[in-house]
Amino acid sequence: MSRPLARLLVVGGSGFIGRHIVNYATKLGWDVTSLNLSVPHDRFERSASVRYLSEDITNSTALQKALGSNAFEYVVNCSGYIDHTLFFSGGGDVFDTHFGGVLNLVEILDREVLQAFINIGSSDEYGNTPAPQIETQREAPISPYSLGKVTATHFLQMLWRTERFPAVTLRPFLIYGPGQGEKRFLPQIIHGCLQDRHFPVSEGRQLRDFCYVDDVVEGIFRALDAPAVFGRVINLASGTPVTIREVIEQVRDIIGQGQSDFGKISYRTEENMALWADIDLARELLGWAPQVLLNEGLARTVEYYRREKSAI
Repeated sequence: MSRPLARLLVVGGSGFIGRHIVNYATKLGWDVTSLNLSVPHDRFERSASVRYLSEDITNSTALQKALGSNAFEYVVNCSGYIDHTLFFSGGGDVFDTHFGGVLNLVEILDREVLQAFINIGSSDEYGNTPAPQIETQREAPISPYSLGKVTATHFLQMLWRTERFPAVTLRPFLIYGPGQGEKRFLPQIIHGCLQDRHFPVSEGRQLRDFCYVDDVVEGIFRALDAPAVFGRVINLASGTPVTIREVIEQVRDIIGQGQSDFGKISYRTEENMALWADIDLARELLGWAPQVLLNEGLARTVEYYRREKSAI
């Protein structure tokens, strides 16, 4: 995919997935713009070859001003954060971020130039549907966050059917890898083990599907170059279920210390106990399959946080 003049907008480019997308694109020689709520100031989070913009995508007027006359052939929207806040506790704002932001982007982008719009969805869109979750299942959102994701998915599919807007929703399952925020599941487990302390976790019987971030980024870039995916939903995952308990134990074995107190944290309300993907569609339409096995990915991730800890 050698397109040195390709202009790419990464919405949420300073986030975990976004940074990996930005780094991948700059290595390809693309013209990259990263749009975030705030511009990163840490020199380790910035690249001299990337244009950084700052604005809230839920503010249509301000967003249009921030983007100005810039036009992009490719857009990847990975804005927002995983947030399970209930509706009457502030979940309306979460919904607006994940749907209203997409609505504003679609209205503002130059459609004469745009060749592909990728919206990063979520496995949470499936709610409590039975595993393995497949793209043809009707979604069953259980939070404003997942409802916002589902609404954006159907909106973009409607735009493809009615106006041929070149959009696809990619649904990653549990993405992990270097650079993930410390409040996420795996970084918390890794830090707990590196500090050789007791830390509370659930019973860990949930079946989950972990996919290494480099594999997800590869899937994203394949989708940018695959018009056959427009109007579709595609899972990006390993396709292999593993219990949360097994993952915690693997991390503990790699590090050689730490004590997880299973059962100290309750399961989330309406939590799906079996969330893992059917990835046949990704294989068929993208020629994509994950390359990094869980044990290798966990070892790489642990090594990243080990180096980070030693540098402090």
